[in-house]
Amino acid sequence: MISRRPVSLLALLVLAACSQKAPAPLDSGAPLNAVRVPLPESQPLPAAPAGNEKPIWAGAPGGDSVRYGAPGAGPDLSLACRQGVLVVTRHVPAEVGAQALFALQGRKRIVRLAVDATAVPGSQGYLWQGSLPAGDPAADVFEGPFVGTLPDAGKISVPGSDLVRALIRRCGARPATGATPAAPQAQE
Repeated sequence: MISRRPVSLLALLVLAACSQKAPAPLDSGAPLNAVRVPLPESQPLPAAPAGNEKPIWAGAPGGDSVRYGAPGAGPDLSLACRQGVLVVTRHVPAEVGAQALFALQGRKRIVRLAVDATAVPGSQGYLWQGSLPAGDPAADVFEGPFVGTLPDAGKISVPGSDLVRALIRRCGARPATGATPAAPQAQE
């Protein structure tokens, strides 16, 4: 014969377990053991951090280079003309000796520009840098809006600019001197 006491205790335990709130699913996106902390009503919300301006193209004095980035901050991308060669710098840290292809997708073509980790004067460490003759048809990828992707540097979406078009035109008018870099692999 079964005693009523253990059966009633078991029934109470089952009912107590059913009445508890189910744990949050692990894939809800919330951190485990997160605690919500209310903000004091007397204090205003924190302001957006300074330097949250929209990136723009800006020219350097002398007209031999342009940079793309937020005003007052370091550039994200820069183009410079050196003796008829367009030098492209993606201002993202690179490991010493690293090499990659900077994939650039413009309106007219896709260009894969070979870039190397390069010590750039005025910058700390190494940055990604590559070059191509300004007269190369692949250089027109920079004349309009383009998207660039580089391993470990993410994606950058860049609008077209008259400053860039003028730089490429001026640079292409100059004869390339010395050893010219290998032409990038371009697809149309």
